[in-house]
Amino acid sequence: MKLALVTETFPPEINGVAMTFGVVARELGRRGHVVTVYRPRRSDLPGDASHPEFREVPLPGLPIPGYGLLRLGLPAARTLGKIWRADRPDLVHVATEGPLGASAVSAARALGVPVTSSFHTNFHAYTRHYGCGPLRRIALAWLRHVHNRTRRTFAPTRELCAELTALGFREVALFSRGVDTRQFSPSRRSAALRLAWGAGPGDPVVLHAGRMAAEKNYPLLLRTYAAMSAATPRCRFVLVGDGPLRPALRRARPGAVFTGFIPRGELARHYASADIYIHASLTETFGNVLTEAMASGLAVAGFDYAAARQFVRDGENGLAVPCTQPDQLVAAAVRLAREAPLRTRLGPAARATVEPQSWENVITCLEADLITASGGEPTPALPVTGARACPAPPEPICP
Repeated sequence: MKLALVTETFPPEINGVAMTFGVVARELGRRGHVVTVYRPRRSDLPGDASHPEFREVPLPGLPIPGYGLLRLGLPAARTLGKIWRADRPDLVHVATEGPLGASAVSAARALGVPVTSSFHTNFHAYTRHYGCGPLRRIALAWLRHVHNRTRRTFAPTRELCAELTALGFREVALFSRGVDTRQFSPSRRSAALRLAWGAGPGDPVVLHAGRMAAEKNYPLLLRTYAAMSAATPRCRFVLVGDGPLRPALRRARPGAVFTGFIPRGELARHYASADIYIHASLTETFGNVLTEAMASGLAVAGFDYAAARQFVRDGENGLAVPCTQPDQLVAAAVRLAREAPLRTRLGPAARATVEPQSWENVITCLEADLITASGGEPTPALPVTGARACPAPPEPICP
């Protein structure tokens, strides 16, 4: 299959969408597919632009207002149409719904090229975090318009599939997320790194990784950290990543370690050298950081939705609380800070839970669905670890 992958975020940028499609491009390329990635041009991040598994085509883009770490691709229907007329892809897959992604849908449809898409970011839910709540309906209408012009929209959890279907999105299917358990592993724990953080052998280290942005629920995370610190003064806090809120977070938590962006190899070492991961966000479509923390052997606590709903069994391999009960998340975090035996029991169980969720299985299922969408030969049914039709969830999902 000759696949054109269009995305407004891609490695070396560090976020869930970039990481996911970095893996998709690499793994499909390794399987013999011809993969070309179309992304906004940028030269301000380190990284090797040459890859044996896929080719990158940079296109014009601009920094997102108020969030210069990410770029917005500009409309490129004419450019893409010219490229694809000369070298026609079998399928176009659009990973983001910005101007570049939307124009790619239009270009593919104009040429009669099959096009699919995936839903990764709850932009309509973000509006209330940026003082523009009334725009939620407009944002949702735009997302629905973009995705309903494609043959299939992939979403990462059954709950989100059902929610999107109820909101009028058509042909929604499951593309779950894998975790690289070879990269994210307790074996990468580093006593030297813990020492650099000021943590002794028995001091609980609490890690957080992600964009430092308003939609990530940092007020609750900081309240949780304060309660953990009061309960166990030896707690150390490490925040990995960057974003608009970083200066304010440093002022609010001056004793914490702020690493900024780090390479993914170093990220794995940071995870494994910690003990606890608290996931306070309520706007995730999946939450790759949670499964990476579990694979690294951390004791985790989070709200019962998205990745936590899929993988965390409360009290067995982590702690999960109702989305409407932030005080329960604080209480769960305090338990992890206080109870070393609980951490010791939950961490290995978390690792064991996600070990079967390999990217290999997930990509195999996605590959089958993409080939079918491109008009290729249908493939036999595969286990529901990757892309398959989404049944309704057994219980209500979180907002």
